Amino acid sequence: MALDELKSALPDYAKDLKLNLGSVIGNSELPKQQLWGTVLACAIASRSGIVLRALEPEAKENLSDEAYTAAKSAAAVMAMNNVFYRTRHLLSDPEYGTLRAGLRMNVIGNPGVEKTDFELWSLAVSAINGCGQCLDSHEQVLRKAGVDRETIQEAFKIAAVVQAVATTLDAEAQLA
Repeated sequence: MALDELKSALPDYAKDLKLNLGSVIGNSELPKQQLWGTVLACAIASRSGIVLRALEPEAKENLSDEAYTAAKSAAAVMAMNNVFYRTRHLLSDPEYGTLRAGLRMNVIGNPGVEKTDFELWSLAVSAINGCGQCLDSHEQVLRKAGVDRETIQEAFKIAAVVQAVATTLDAEAQLA
């Protein structure tokens, strides 16, 4: 299912999502690798087979093999990190923050693509997964690397729209 087919699958009550999906992907000013890596990582993070099957082929077509793997790696490692760090942050006992994580996350240090691209994808996945600590961490790394706020916001706009489309289409599939 291509992007147009995904938009067509949305019900009439989700007209804003149709428009926003076309806008955040079709009219994005992000470079192709940043855009499609963000789209792929967010499609995976949305946990929607419908959305992933629709967006993955175009993402694969627009990404190098290394970027394709890195975007999937960002979604994978952030699925773990977002739960771990969000939980540690939400617990009222600050002592958890002093304990060693003891979780492997080597891909963050060597993602196989530009570090800023991987950080952007990680930020977008963190937006979907709702981890404030991870959002702050990735945003700070991006800003320190010279990435502007508009680019960062573009990534979490994609995350918001992809997640909303996934929620809507999965709900409609369950109601069918």
